Amino acid sequence: FWFLLFRKWDIINSIDLDTILPGYYVSRIKNKICVYDAHEYFTEVPEVVRRPKVKRIWEWVAQKTIPNLKYCYTVGSGLAQIFEKQYGTPFGVIRNVPFQSKNKIQNKDSKIILYQGALNESRGLEQVIEAMTLIEDAKLWLAGEGDLSQQLRGLVREKGLENKVKFLGFIKPSQLKELTPKATIGLNLLENKGLSYYYSLANKAFDYIQCGVPALHASFPEYQQINQQFEVSILLDDLEKETIAEALQKLLLDKYYYNKLQANCALAAKEYIWEKEEERLLEIYEDIFSHL
Repeated sequence: FWFLLFRKWDIINSIDLDTILPGYYVSRIKNKICVYDAHEYFTEVPEVVRRPKVKRIWEWVAQKTIPNLKYCYTVGSGLAQIFEKQYGTPFGVIRNVPFQSKNKIQNKDSKIILYQGALNESRGLEQVIEAMTLIEDAKLWLAGEGDLSQQLRGLVREKGLENKVKFLGFIKPSQLKELTPKATIGLNLLENKGLSYYYSLANKAFDYIQCGVPALHASFPEYQQINQQFEVSILLDDLEKETIAEALQKLLLDKYYYNKLQANCALAAKEYIWEKEEERLLEIYEDIFSHL
């Protein structure tokens, strides 16, 4: 609050509810514009949902601020519709998509199943490791660290999967761009532990597409919408180890089906790129500045 109060600026961008109070109140004091950028359904993330008192506080924050803002945007159309109905203010959609890759889609000589992201709860990681007991001739790579890092390593030892599962630790973004195209299959298996996860649209989904890597996703609305336009993944209705293993085997063994999904990735990779998405973001700010 004090940082913003004693500096000159034209527009303040508040990202998620944990930054909206200082942005909103200083913008009112200075008669400036506050823009809300909702990266997720903040009041519905698992860490908030399981703490009712905390959830009520954040809901109060949201109701006191968002309905009074003219310019808002979020990461997917599903969340935009929910927020518009809930707060009575329009929301644009700016997706977290990568720059277009200059690398050609690679042929997959080795069979690598890749998860990139935090090793946290409700990411389906325990179930994927369990599923690896049913998979032959493939490796699981986990790129990232998190709250479950040690627990997952213990599970791998318990199941005797040290030769099948590799923990890569933290990977720099520049290195990840080189690593992801080597994968055969991408993973993004969030559990339905709240509306924030259910309506999420992970940036890793677009990273997999850009690198020509067919993926497994939970059957949530945003991934259903992508698959309706470009079939680039298998959508799972549950995260039982048998269900995951069956889908993995489908991609590993059915070359015709895999090649079809990979070809669709090449088509989708031309659409889901930051070069196109940034045009919509610039339009929002050009509109704001035209009204200053």
